[in-house]
Amino acid sequence: MKTYKSVSRKVETELVIRKSRFITRVFPVDSEAEAEKFLAEIREAHKDATHNVFAWQVGITKTVQRCSDDGEPGGTAGRPVLEVIKQNDLVNVLVVVTRYFGGIKLGAGGLIRAYSQAAREGIEKAGIVEKALHVNYAVTVDYPLVSAVQPILQKRYKIADISYGEYVVFSVLVPEEDTWEFEKDLMDASNGQIGLRKAGTGFYKV
Repeated sequence: MKTYKSVSRKVETELVIRKSRFITRVFPVDSEAEAEKFLAEIREAHKDATHNVFAWQVGITKTVQRCSDDGEPGGTAGRPVLEVIKQNDLVNVLVVVTRYFGGIKLGAGGLIRAYSQAAREGIEKAGIVEKALHVNYAVTVDYPLVSAVQPILQKRYKIADISYGEYVVFSVLVPEEDTWEFEKDLMDASNGQIGLRKAGTGFYKV
């Protein structure tokens, strides 16, 4: 099964270390362009901050990494944040740590610890989820067959949507490795009297 781990949701955390404020924002993202968009928003909202440090790791088959110290001493900010992302084996994630300097220098070691802690706390609050490749099926059913088909869908698979018209159409998310069994179950339950169409693929929470 094709899977990856990422963060569950966008969050914000804050900690104060020796009078400096470290505000962490964590974003699930699907592309570098999306990461850049969120980063630009943070930079605009916090133009008065001392530093807007960031790191991201994006891509499932070909992972792209990027980080920046944004004026902090080299290797003391962006790289530690990226290392926390890598230690958690996460992709499709952006972490931005905004620092408001409190007047007390932390030194290189102190900065590495502070940015690492800020990233860890943000990721912990965001939550880590595993996502797997699913096939989105459109399942078209005559009304008399709904009672035979729906229990199978509800018990084993994820119904994303149901529409009612001339027929009932279920939008169903099926793990890629289960598609053969899914199709067989439905054909057996309906004696082949349903419509099955693959409507795309995507990564969804396991």
